[in-house]
Amino acid sequence: MEALVLPLAIGPWQIALIVVVVLLLFGGKKIPELMRGLGSGIKEFKDASKDEKNDQIEEKK
Repeated sequence: MEALVLPLAIGPWQIALIVVVVLLLFGGKKIPELMRGLGSGIKEFKDASKDEKNDQIEEKK
């Protein structure tokens, strides 16, 4: 049964492998564009969750 437990820690070799695969798939020029899109998506999510929290507070009053 212990053989089925997979380690969930990501080491430096796994991170390096992920970076290499991403570079091969998307190329160096596309990565900044992808990160900008990811950042704006996170910002929109935070704003929406903040608005939802404010709406819930106003409903309780």
